[in-house]
Parts: sequence; C-alpha cells; structure tokens
Amino acid sequence: MSDAPAMEIYYDFACPYVYAATTWVHNVEEARGESLSIRWRAFPLEQVNSGEGPEWKLWEQPEGYRSRGLPAFLAASAARDQGDEAAWRFHRALIKAKHGAGKDHGKRETIEGAAREAGLDMGLFETASRDRSRLAGIGEDYEEGRGTMGVFGTPTFVFPNGQAAYLKLDPTAVPSGQEALDFFDRFVEVARDRPFVMEIKRPSR
Repeated sequence: MSDAPAMEIYYDFACPYVYAATTWVHNVEEARGESLSIRWRAFPLEQVNSGEGPEWKLWEQPEGYRSRGLPAFLAASAARDQGDEAAWRFHRALIKAKHGAGKDHGKRETIEGAAREAGLDMGLFETASRDRSRLAGIGEDYEEGRGTMGVFGTPTFVFPNGQAAYLKLDPTAVPSGQEALDFFDRFVEVARDRPFVMEIKRPSR
C-alpha cells in the first residue's frame, strides 16, 4: 500500500483548521492501515499577522520575547530528533491539547505533557526543545513557503510536482473511516493533478 502520495503541510499549532487536518490525516492513516509520507513545515501565523513590517522576523527576536508559537515549533523540531513516528505522535498530542482541551500550546507544561503523552525521551527532549539554534529552521520553512510556494495560510498542502492547496475543513465534522479515505483520494486528485482548478469556495448563507 505504498501508493500514498508524499506531501508537505505548512502548519501552525494555533490554527483550528490545522487541528482538523491533523485529525483527518490521522483518520486516513487508520483507514489505510499505514502512515502517510508527510513533512510538516512551520508557518508561524504570528509572522503573517504581525504589524511590525516586512523586515521584522519572529524567529530573530531575542530570548525572552513572548511568543506562543515559537516554543511549540521548537518542541516539534526537537521531537523530530526522535524519529518521524515520535514527531507525529507529539504533533497530534500538542494540537489536541490546544484545540481539544483548550490548553495554551506555548506553555512549557502543555508542551511537556504532550511530549510525555507521545512517549518521548524526556531527557533528550528537554534539552533539544530549548535549543534556539533551531529557530533558523523555522524561518527557512516560513520563507520558502511564503516566497517560493506562495503560502498564505494554514494548512497548505504541497505536492512534489509543485502544486499546492490551502484546505479548510470543519473542525467539528472531520471525516473518518472510509469517508476520510475517499475524500483524501479526491482531494489529492484535484489539488495535485488538476492545476486548472484555482479555487473552490462555498458562499456564505
């Protein structure tokens, strides 16, 4: 069953639509019986929504700068040191803590709780998740997403052929089971293989 497409997803833990996408992707994996090949890439919405001007960079701010997003992104980077599966478990645990339990995803206690739930080696994680040298990688993800792929929001799915799509699922009605799998196949077909589709948007009513 290795025909699952490789992709990147630009994300921010603060975004409810990333929570919906995370839940959906996990449901797809359960329906398929295998993991999908996904690289989660940081796209801090604090940077998008900053009123500081184009020269201001979130990841270049001095130690002590108050940010909810950066500690979570640093922690996600640290979790990847322990393998893709460990990182994916941590991602799900932290975003569920944020949107499922209403916890502050930038607080140390929330991050550590997610790490323990994910079964990470806490000794390694504690040190790695405070390593500010990882901030450069967050900036690289953002700059590539914004500058090269034109990413404007989260979650944005990017495929190896260069096609990309922003997807907004209802967090209260995420598909599961066969419906999750069927929708995934159709989404990939349209987003990756039908570049003439520029936008599908439901009217407000």
